[in-house]
Amino acid sequence: MEDELLVYGSYGYTGALVARTAVDEGLSPTLAGRDAERVEEQAMELDCDHRVFSLAHPEVVEKHVEDAAAVLNCAGPFSNTADPLISACLRAGTDYLDINGEIDALEATAERDRDAERADVSLLPSMGFDTVPTDCLAGHLEGRLPSATRLMLAIDGLGTFSPGTVKSIIEGLARPGAVRADGEIRAVPAAWKTRRVDFGRGTKTAVTIPWGDVSTGYYTTGIPNIEVYATVPEYAVGVMKRTRALTPLFGAKPVQRAAKRAADAVVSGPTAERRARSVTRIWGRVEDDEGRHVAARMRTPDTYELTARTAVEAARRTLAGEVDPGFQTPASAFGPDFVLDFDGVEREDVAEKTTVRS
Repeated sequence: MEDELLVYGSYGYTGALVARTAVDEGLSPTLAGRDAERVEEQAMELDCDHRVFSLAHPEVVEKHVEDAAAVLNCAGPFSNTADPLISACLRAGTDYLDINGEIDALEATAERDRDAERADVSLLPSMGFDTVPTDCLAGHLEGRLPSATRLMLAIDGLGTFSPGTVKSIIEGLARPGAVRADGEIRAVPAAWKTRRVDFGRGTKTAVTIPWGDVSTGYYTTGIPNIEVYATVPEYAVGVMKRTRALTPLFGAKPVQRAAKRAADAVVSGPTAERRARSVTRIWGRVEDDEGRHVAARMRTPDTYELTARTAVEAARRTLAGEVDPGFQTPASAFGPDFVLDFDGVEREDVAEKTTVRS
C-alpha cells in the first residue's frame, strides 16, 4: 500500500515537531531515518509506520521513496541530504519537500527544475521558517511595486537553535556572507553591511547574513539585487568584522567535524515553554530605479513551531495535487498570503526611512 507522506529525519529536533504536527493533522506519515533505535522508538510513540535507511546507496533510497506520494526532508545539513533524496524522488516520480535554508543547496534544487517538470515531480524546498515568512513578504512587496530592482529583508528574534540548525550554520562558516547582485549570488565578508531597522518597536542594528532568500527571493520576485539582515548586539558587529580573516580556518574539515560533534553534545533546541514565548519580527523593503519604495513588517510565532506548521501544510497541499511540477518557492507555490493562514502571523504595510552603514 502506498504511503501518503514519508518524513525523513523525523527524529531530529525539528523533524520530531514536524512528525507530531503531521500526526495531529491526520496525515499518517511514515517516519524515516538512518538511526534504527530512534526512529523505531518514535514510531511506537506516534503509532506510525517507519523505515530505516541511510542516503549512501541511491538504489536503496529510491526503493524507499517510490512507495510514498511525497517526501518531506527534515534532515540537515541539506548540503548532504537534499541531492540524494531529490535524485531518488525524480527517478521514482515522488514529490519532494524540505525545510532547507542553505543557499547552495537551494540553488542546486532550482537547477533541477526542468528535470522535475519532465518527471512530473514537484520540488518544494525551504518550506519552514527558512524561508516561508520572508519569501511571502518578498512576494507581497513585489506585488505592491512590480518595478522593484532591490529587495531587503531583516529578521529579529533568531535566538534559539536546534542541533541541525547549528550544524548548517557551521557548514556556512566557510562562506559567512552572501548577497545577490545583478541576478548573481556573490560571496561577501561577515557583517558586510550594517543597517538600522525599525521592526515596530524602535530601531535595531542588523547585519547582512547568508539567508535562504538570497536564493529563493530571486525566483519568487525576479528582483536581481537581494540582501538579508539579522539583528545582532552592537558589540558583535566589530567582532564579526575582526574575525573575517578566520574564514578559511572555519572551512577546514577537522574544524567542521569537531564543531558539529560539539553541536550534537551541547545543543538541544528550545523547550516547549520557550517556544511558546518566542516571537520573531521581520521587515522588508523593495525599491526601484526611479526611487520608489514600499515596506512592510511581519510578526510570527516561534521559528520551530512555525516551521512544523508550514511544512506540514505544504505537504498536505502537495498531496492534494495543488502544486504544479517543477521547482517552486513557498510564495510561488502557494501565493504571498500563504503565511497569513497560520495563527500568530501578522503583516502590516509601513512607510519608514532606514539608514545604511558600510
